[in-house]
Amino acid sequence: MNNNDIFKKLRVALQLRDDQIVEILELVDFRISKPELGAFFRNENHPNYMDCGDQVLRNFLNGLIIHLRGTKDEPKDPKKVLAAIKAEAGKDTSAPKKPGTYKGKPKPKPKPKPKTQGEATGTAKKPIKKFNKPKKKEPIMDKTRFKNGKKPNKD
Repeated sequence: MNNNDIFKKLRVALQLRDDQIVEILELVDFRISKPELGAFFRNENHPNYMDCGDQVLRNFLNGLIIHLRGTKDEPKDPKKVLAAIKAEAGKDTSAPKKPGTYKGKPKPKPKPKPKTQGEATGTAKKPIKKFNKPKKKEPIMDKTRFKNGKKPNKD
């Protein structure tokens, strides 16, 4: 498990957004941009993936301690801080939703089936199904013999 995995797991467990992580790092005077931070959370195969160094993780952990516990001069209760984070993560910052609304794409309306000639007159006939015959496949290699180092038989 590398530093990126630890950082990802802490982010998910504490329900932190990128801007909150940037604020936590600023508590220990460590400045990092959101795109740079996003590179740590990318897939290892992604071209913009970046390894999380020991310094970044160390500063995040030190900032997290200050964020949760506070300083010696101004101590905080970690349970209250975590409860505030969960409450903030639980509420949606977008417009209030009406019950029963769906935010995704609307479902397309079913298209009416075109009437055939028989349906229009009332004497419906089943449509004739046409089957295509499968075409013969041409061989990729034409009668090629592989001897594989064997001598031909003299029969």
